[in-house]
Amino acid sequence: MFDRTIENTIKDKINGGKAILVVGARQVGKTTLINEILKDKDYLFLDADDPATRNLLQSPTTEQIRTFLGDYKYIFLDEAQRIPGIGLTLKLITDQFKNVQLFVSGSSSFDLGNELNEPLTGRKWEYELFPISWEEYENKIGLIKSEQQIENRLLYGLYPEVINNQGKERETLKNLVNSYLYRDILAFSDIRKPEVLEKLLQALALQMGSEVNYNEIAQLIGINKITVQKYIDILEKGYIVFRLNSFSRNIRNEIKQNRKIYFYDNGIRNMIIGNFSQLDLRVDKGALWENFLVSERRKQNLYKDTFSKMYFWRTKQQQEIDFVEENNGQITGFEFKWNKKKTRFPKNFMETYNAEGHVIDRNNFREFVKI
Repeated sequence: MFDRTIENTIKDKINGGKAILVVGARQVGKTTLINEILKDKDYLFLDADDPATRNLLQSPTTEQIRTFLGDYKYIFLDEAQRIPGIGLTLKLITDQFKNVQLFVSGSSSFDLGNELNEPLTGRKWEYELFPISWEEYENKIGLIKSEQQIENRLLYGLYPEVINNQGKERETLKNLVNSYLYRDILAFSDIRKPEVLEKLLQALALQMGSEVNYNEIAQLIGINKITVQKYIDILEKGYIVFRLNSFSRNIRNEIKQNRKIYFYDNGIRNMIIGNFSQLDLRVDKGALWENFLVSERRKQNLYKDTFSKMYFWRTKQQQEIDFVEENNGQITGFEFKWNKKKTRFPKNFMETYNAEGHVIDRNNFREFVKI
């Protein structure tokens, strides 16, 4: 059991009159987290994977809800996205049963969000949960052991089940990819061509950390640009990938429209391309390092409500900065290097934006991924 960063934040919201919603990819630990929060309480657990539960919660009346809630003050509905129209049922519970604290977990935000956002407007606290963060990992196993594991984490990622099955990482990741990545996403979206999704994921995995051109990907896969955009949007809402847009304010030749796409987890990415070669043998070592750092920074910014905005920066003359962060008007540029190297930041960027510049390498990365 890993102590999760958002656990105390959620505990502070208990009995505050709103539903508590935890969303994220499958197998990141949502059920474990909520069960841990409720471990000292008498609560009703409702598993939406169970057909009987789905029937029970699909358009019940107030009296039917009163009957199955009984005297429970805490209710935990797991995998809520599996129940059609669940948002209205949860609205009914929240409005009519003021002494009940509702906990809800969901795996697929592209479905759950549409179901819940309108019915539960103003009635929920929503939190995203990601694979284990480096901070959570280090807090659990200690500084020395975690440092020894850095290369394994770059290869196999930080899903709880992967970490807990040392020696069986590839098998575990294969099950994760096959069951969640393809089956769930195909089930909860209107993607009609699974083979196109697979080709798109492989193309994104091979371009990880590089600028992605939707027209080029469309030509490569043999579909149109609109379909590429739609599928990438679904992958974002399904917590598989996220994008960084280019930072552009004042400099005339800055790239304004491009984006980079990263994976939330290195292990998922490596499984998609079927490559678990050791770091020293890989041509994509720099991309793996960059993906790890950017995804960890994203976890921290979201968990800790830093309100930082994340970008990359490049000009048409190929001047570039790997990662740019804006916080309270302060612009900071970061360059990512596996080995320590002296790096010069573009003068026009630093002066125009009065920016700070930092190089993040193998020796100092902890301060970057533990805000």
